[in-house]
Amino acid sequence: MAVQLLITDRNLVVQGDPLTDWSSLDATLSFNEPGSGSVDLVAHAEVMAQLQPGNRLMVIRDGAVWMAGQMEIPQDYTWGIAGEGEPPPGKVTVNFTDDLALAAGYLTWPAPGSAWSAQPESTRKITNVSAETAIRTLVDENCGPGALAARRIPHFALAPLAGVGTTVSVTTRLERLLDVCRRVATDGGGLGFRTRQAGSQILFEVYAPADRTATARFSTGLGNLRGFTYKRSAPTVTHALITGSDQAVPRPYVEIADAAAAAGWWRVEQLVDSSAASNDNGELTQEGRQALAEGAAPVELATVTVDTDDLKAGLDFGLGDRVTVALPTGQEVRDLVRSIHLQASPETGEFVTSLIGSPDATTDPQMVRLVRELGRRLGRLEAR
Repeated sequence: MAVQLLITDRNLVVQGDPLTDWSSLDATLSFNEPGSGSVDLVAHAEVMAQLQPGNRLMVIRDGAVWMAGQMEIPQDYTWGIAGEGEPPPGKVTVNFTDDLALAAGYLTWPAPGSAWSAQPESTRKITNVSAETAIRTLVDENCGPGALAARRIPHFALAPLAGVGTTVSVTTRLERLLDVCRRVATDGGGLGFRTRQAGSQILFEVYAPADRTATARFSTGLGNLRGFTYKRSAPTVTHALITGSDQAVPRPYVEIADAAAAAGWWRVEQLVDSSAASNDNGELTQEGRQALAEGAAPVELATVTVDTDDLKAGLDFGLGDRVTVALPTGQEVRDLVRSIHLQASPETGEFVTSLIGSPDATTDPQMVRLVRELGRRLGRLEAR
């Protein structure tokens, strides 16, 4: 195992020597979500001096940055004598995120180039561009180099264009920036986005996950499938009935259908109330497709896999890649890698697992999904 922990300041300058006497590291990279982690350390004075607000923690694995980002809780410190706590000098637990969490704190302003007091009642529209361009534009103008000076994330830059994604249009107003980016990434061909540290910069990049279903396989026979839950259910939407703005004359109506799902199960209609005045840029069509995608998911799979010598996360497959899971029933399911979890300690070494499956089965609890849906609806109301 070759894991090293370093602390940098907000300018990405390393502070002091690598952290020593750490006993437990637990860190998770997530697809299109900020990663998170924690580490337990002996609270030496020189260590505590580095664990200051605004500083960052870097996890270096095999010579490369595996995760780097802000310390949300730089000091969770316990100390005691005579059995009252951790013996001197005590123990400190650090909770940290990756740098994508910085962008998660921003909203999509309708006029990103203007002061908050000058924001109009209109929406921000980006039309007929690649999904990659749309995501990069939203990030750049709200928290990147193209944002107002007060909103720029220090040392934050855009990675070179990857040339990925289908053509999309997006309308937004005061929504969570990463919520909109996730929506565009899904609509634009299932793209991924992430941050990575490169020298003195934090680079934001959009990428196209790979199809590794032929080479990345998990099964009990291969020894890399630890467990799974599997559920197949009927779709909740097969026909999205979209209505445009009630201010438009004539008011536009668009229907988007999943004929195969309706034929295999039955017809299920859902009304989608949009603020778009027309479908000239495909906005109503996109909202209908999003409703179908959210309501389809006939297969929910939550699978935990483990690294082996023949198949390793981060080397043979990555976040967002499509892989194959062979179930003991003989059925094969192909789905996305949603997260990669690293656990390490100097005594036991590394243990890496991956979570594979559909979003509903593997990510947010129901309450979080409801809150996000309410946020989207409020955004649509604000756009009127």
